[in-house]
Amino acid sequence: MAVNGRRYRIPTRPVAILCLDGCDPAYLEAGLASNDLPAFARFAREGFFGEALAAMPTFTNPNNVSLVTGVPPARHGVSGNFYLDRQTGETVMVTGDAELRVPTILAAMANAGVPTAMVTAKDKLRAALGKGLPIGPDALAVSAERADAAQAETHGIGGLTALVGRAAPDQYSADLSLFVLDAGLRLLETGRARLLYLSLSDYVQHRHAPESPEARDFMRALDARLGALADAGCLVAATADHGMTDMALPDGRPHVVFVGDLLDARFGAGAARVICPITDPFVRHHGALGGFVRVHLSPGGPSVADVIAFLATIPELEVVLSGEEACARFDLAPAMEGDVTVIGARGVALGARAAEHDLSQLAGERLRSHGGLAEQRVPFLLSEPLDPHWREAHPMLRNYDIFDAALNGTAVAP
Repeated sequence: MAVNGRRYRIPTRPVAILCLDGCDPAYLEAGLASNDLPAFARFAREGFFGEALAAMPTFTNPNNVSLVTGVPPARHGVSGNFYLDRQTGETVMVTGDAELRVPTILAAMANAGVPTAMVTAKDKLRAALGKGLPIGPDALAVSAERADAAQAETHGIGGLTALVGRAAPDQYSADLSLFVLDAGLRLLETGRARLLYLSLSDYVQHRHAPESPEARDFMRALDARLGALADAGCLVAATADHGMTDMALPDGRPHVVFVGDLLDARFGAGAARVICPITDPFVRHHGALGGFVRVHLSPGGPSVADVIAFLATIPELEVVLSGEEACARFDLAPAMEGDVTVIGARGVALGARAAEHDLSQLAGERLRSHGGLAEQRVPFLLSEPLDPHWREAHPMLRNYDIFDAALNGTAVAP
């Protein structure tokens, strides 16, 4: 079937596509080096184990939507978790499907009669990723965050917590992701899904570095569940929405450049509005600080050229472009872009104004975040080999090639 300019084979065997939220390649490198991850090691030995580039900006919403549509934000329209609506002047948090301009692969498969299940960690993604799904016997869309609210009429299934065998997990826990995987396994075992899309949370990666005991424990638990999916006869294909970078100074304080404060000092208060598109309901993850911000200039204020010339002198800023140039270079959605696009250097978080960010939400932890070019490199792996002809036709992998790889590059259909 054709979806957004690509053709996909309909799977005749179970396929699980996973978005390992925040899974920087360093987490796999650390686990494999210490022999902690037998399933990942098996995939590397018997399947395909590589890397791809995530869509920009490297945030959760744009990349999850890219994965399920097979196209970048310039095509599907979702270029952040949070944006300024130019028509109304109001900020909008993306928690639904209003911004999504194209159909999803999941909806196309379900409408063709393929039993399809979409399980997310964060409920904010459920509506967007479930857009067009014919909720019912062949399609369900649920989240771990609100697992106890799932109903057959609205989600495609009721009694999700009973099916998994435990209560809905805390949104700030490693178990939020593990619940997603356990739900996927149970849906597979009970025949509710032939095509699974499982999207995890990056709670662990925001809090813990790859070598930490907490991260290693989580990766071992993740590995066990991926192995169980493969042992159940499922083709497992996994990538990530973004990597993760330490953005703290040696003394542990966040390494932040507040772009709004800089612009106020140079051009006067109110000359510009700075939007942090990482902003989402999970504020304790990152305090709304990431590697990418947008600047909207006020009428009668400085010109785009003046702002770019000024910000280009700040060494902690890696990229400063007009919104139009940024859209062209990074395949961003124009409707969400600002007048000026700013990307921080590796290890540097960007914020609006210091007074607008509550850093106490980090609870004394080192700031680990994402959004820029430094977090664009992500894993790309399959439990079975890729057809050499498919791989040759895709020399530069993008994370949103994952459905193409799984459904067209492996033996999942006659």
